Amino acid sequence: MIRSILVDDEQHCRESLSATLNHNFPEVELLAQCTSIYDGENAIELYKPDLVFLDVELPPYTGFDMLKKIGTISFETIFTTAYDKYAIRAIKASALDFLLKPVDKEELGEALEHFKQKHSKSNSQEKMEVLFENVRQMRDPLRKLMIPTQDGFDLVSVSDIVRLQSDNNYTNFHFADKRKILVSKTLKDFDDMLSGHSFFRVHQSHIINLHYVKNYLKGEGGVVMMQEGTEIDVSRRRKEEFIKSLESL
Repeated sequence: MIRSILVDDEQHCRESLSATLNHNFPEVELLAQCTSIYDGENAIELYKPDLVFLDVELPPYTGFDMLKKIGTISFETIFTTAYDKYAIRAIKASALDFLLKPVDKEELGEALEHFKQKHSKSNSQEKMEVLFENVRQMRDPLRKLMIPTQDGFDLVSVSDIVRLQSDNNYTNFHFADKRKILVSKTLKDFDDMLSGHSFFRVHQSHIINLHYVKNYLKGEGGVVMMQEGTEIDVSRRRKEEFIKSLESL
């Protein structure tokens, strides 16, 4: 059984998620439903859950505030939220799961499957530390990124990423120190995450860090030369936006 608690200040959201869990996921034992960060903190202390479903907005506080108060994190967290691109970006960059309200049964099932595959108490604490740093900078460029690897997670500085290259359902990360990491996520996952942070998707198969551009050669779409020597084609339909992005650095 997956011992869990739910923290959400909206009654209809608690009832909906609880019903979806009860009807479809009998392996999840919902031990408590909490309406505030204080109730949530007490329930975590009492029940020591494996998993917490946590609303991002808990006026006048946030779910992030509750996690900071707890200190040592020994459980996984799945955030529930109405759409806030900045909060979602901070969550995704920390390798944590989130569910958009109203919660979809299939997406809930996927998040629970991720939990079963990746739950680790040490990873939980590391991911929270990255989350807190990204939340502090929520409307500014991301500082840290946790990327899943075969053995766990790698914590990387976003500023060290030179480019990302698609490899079917995988993504190759290339770093300034010549390191490479192959990640079992699509390029689109990272496009959503890094968009607006000096990264630009110049082609279907490539996202580049604009700070590592050496020069640009004009053409139908053109070719960009990176500082480490890689030449990358620029899609014709992305050319104009790409040039504007370079000019605005």
